Amino acid sequence: MLEIRNISKTFNPGTVNEKQALKNISLTLEDGDFVTVIGGNGAGKSTMLNAIAGVWPVDQGQILIDGQEVTKLPEYRRAAFLGRVFQDPMNGTAATMGIEENLALALRRGQSRTLRAGIKGSEREVYRRLLSTLGLGLEDRLTSKVGLLSGGQRQALTLLMATLKKPKLLLLDEHTAALDPKTAAKVLETTDMIVNRDKLTTLMITHNMKDAIVHGNRLIMMMDGRIILDIRGEEKKSLTVEDLLHKFEEVSGEEFASDKAILG
Repeated sequence: MLEIRNISKTFNPGTVNEKQALKNISLTLEDGDFVTVIGGNGAGKSTMLNAIAGVWPVDQGQILIDGQEVTKLPEYRRAAFLGRVFQDPMNGTAATMGIEENLALALRRGQSRTLRAGIKGSEREVYRRLLSTLGLGLEDRLTSKVGLLSGGQRQALTLLMATLKKPKLLLLDEHTAALDPKTAAKVLETTDMIVNRDKLTTLMITHNMKDAIVHGNRLIMMMDGRIILDIRGEEKKSLTVEDLLHKFEEVSGEEFASDKAILG
């Protein structure tokens, strides 16, 4: 479903601020893979996700989604294939619009706009049913402004919007990092429910090693713009934080420096 072939990205080339953020990365995700991505600050995690999404062009290499090369497609053209949830709960929704209006925008993504009535009664019933699966009571607040929701409610809604049309690839960029632990756990539970229910191919960046181990069927660790670990199958199921730290030290020759990643 996703194939990255030898992509590289350097920011500010030829200047004192030159930074090689991705170094000849290759990665393949099969249909239905749920891959967690872990690594310290500056490892290249978000740069890789932004390259996939088309936020900026790569310097070399190819990106294919479901067999179609998208390397040179602009971001808005790739949006037809992708769902994305950002770290900031304020992104991904329109704060001054109602819950049902935000869902209607997500449902109509990629379609031509008309002057017909915005939301039909039958459509509202679909939204109520989908919102009820979140267990947050939002199905009874369809007309509430999204800006009035809590961070967790807003992030759960964003997740629902990003997956409403069952994207070929779901990108989660530290989507629980700005939430308190209890709310983050609820959003991750919702993530598992939606991803497993719809069999969505997913890349989830996290700073939390425990979350990276518990969620998904595969784990990759990045360091200095490269993928240094790729753990899957039975090895991932039996993995502990201590195992992961040991593997990192074996591969990199140094200790993992991020307390935030270790402690969550």
